[in-house]
Amino acid sequence: MLTGCGTDTATNADVPVTVMVVQSSDQMSVAKMGWTKQVEKACGCEIKWQSVDAKSFDQQRSTSLASETVPDIAINAFSYDDAQRFPYFEDFNQHLDAMPNVKAYLEQIPTARKLTENENGNLYVLKSYGGKGFAVSAQYLMINKTWLDKLELDMPTTWDEYMNVLEAFKTRDPNGNGKADEIPLSPKKLDTTSFGWANPFLLLNSTGITTHFATGGWSNQGIYVKDGKAGNFMTDNRFKQVISYLHTLMDKGLIPKDALTKDDSKYNAELYADGKTALVGSAFGWGASDFGTGLEDEYVAIPTLKPTADTPDPELVWDMSRDQYAFASSTVMSAKAVNKQTVYKIINSLFSEKLGVQQYRGTIPEWVTDEGNHRYKVADKFWDTGTMGKREATEGGFAGWIPDEVEWEDEINIDRLKKMDAAYQDIYKNIDPTKDVMPVNVRPTSEQITTLSNNNTAIFDYAVNKIATWIANGGIDGEWDEYAKQLKALGIDDNVAIWQEAYDKATKN
Repeated sequence: MLTGCGTDTATNADVPVTVMVVQSSDQMSVAKMGWTKQVEKACGCEIKWQSVDAKSFDQQRSTSLASETVPDIAINAFSYDDAQRFPYFEDFNQHLDAMPNVKAYLEQIPTARKLTENENGNLYVLKSYGGKGFAVSAQYLMINKTWLDKLELDMPTTWDEYMNVLEAFKTRDPNGNGKADEIPLSPKKLDTTSFGWANPFLLLNSTGITTHFATGGWSNQGIYVKDGKAGNFMTDNRFKQVISYLHTLMDKGLIPKDALTKDDSKYNAELYADGKTALVGSAFGWGASDFGTGLEDEYVAIPTLKPTADTPDPELVWDMSRDQYAFASSTVMSAKAVNKQTVYKIINSLFSEKLGVQQYRGTIPEWVTDEGNHRYKVADKFWDTGTMGKREATEGGFAGWIPDEVEWEDEINIDRLKKMDAAYQDIYKNIDPTKDVMPVNVRPTSEQITTLSNNNTAIFDYAVNKIATWIANGGIDGEWDEYAKQLKALGIDDNVAIWQEAYDKATKN
């Protein structure tokens, strides 16, 4: 199935098409979802749907690429970088006339093309688009407003005020259970290979460094841009300032000693508590639903904190993952598919409006009601935790797009994100979308991507342990210069030069 020529023949047109979907373990297997029958009807073909567990596939990806075992269509599996490094994927740009839905998508949502079209004009990857409702940062600093009100505390606006609030959370029994069990600030553990989602270095935005911590974002490597000049915050004194502040919080017992290595299951259990009495006062995360439905109404987002009271408001920024967060999983096609015309039909159907909606929120009419005129209502049962594993939806791992003309009813996640993002609307105005943000079409070359990958492996192997030690034990002042010198020796300046070159090339075109 993975060999052969590119056009269908009387013989191979009837060969089943393999569609592999990488899914989370709490989702129904894609082969059992009702909307898949609509795809098969649209292409007039037989499809072999394969479901692969996301955690397992993280380990299988490199093996799959090395052995060239790429399925006809792979959804939520391979990245832009994979497609640049391995010549196994079809260039969608050459076949858009056979996929009018995809062609319309790329025309109506230009960012979708910019995200994955390489410097040679090849489009090996199609990013899915969740719609305008998800054009938000989706990572925030949240605080328990119920606790603030109970202790008659104002919303903090500076780092010192925030620290004072956290101390009150620790000592004044804000959850009212008579126990000293409150966790004032609970950050997630540090990633060992990059700066991950919703990490405590979102505080860099207080110092004027605009972050972009979306998955695959440039800040994952420590990269930022200010006034058109690229840098790496890992050797910036403002990064040192944030580390020192986090150490102060931990030294005062406001961050748990095990926070930087805590298992995710324990971290999440503390956020959820018992669903009635909160344990955590503040956290970085996706939204208030991180605390579970029983507690989410207690939490709100904090607008960017000032490092000092005299910090000018225009210097405050916030994470700009909003330019990519709406774009979810990737879809690729094998260049060796034996029945390409059939594969084009399948991909075209997946990128239709109704199939995009159904992949995302479930088969019509059981999970979603089509109310006409591009309006859809999500069934109440979709949001019931008891339906996990039963929903006929791949959600963020879908292949397709939700056009901006689509309007949702009872789309709880969009409502949640809109509520969080509202705290930052004025702050976003401080950010120049070109000079202070890497535009989405900033793409290093394939050779440069390899250099970045190799350099970053060495950089993070060295740096993460240092950062964690400084947060836990202090000592940054006496070691900072040697640390910065070592990162330079490991190629951090070369990385900045690569990103600067890519930035200049993209913004001058």
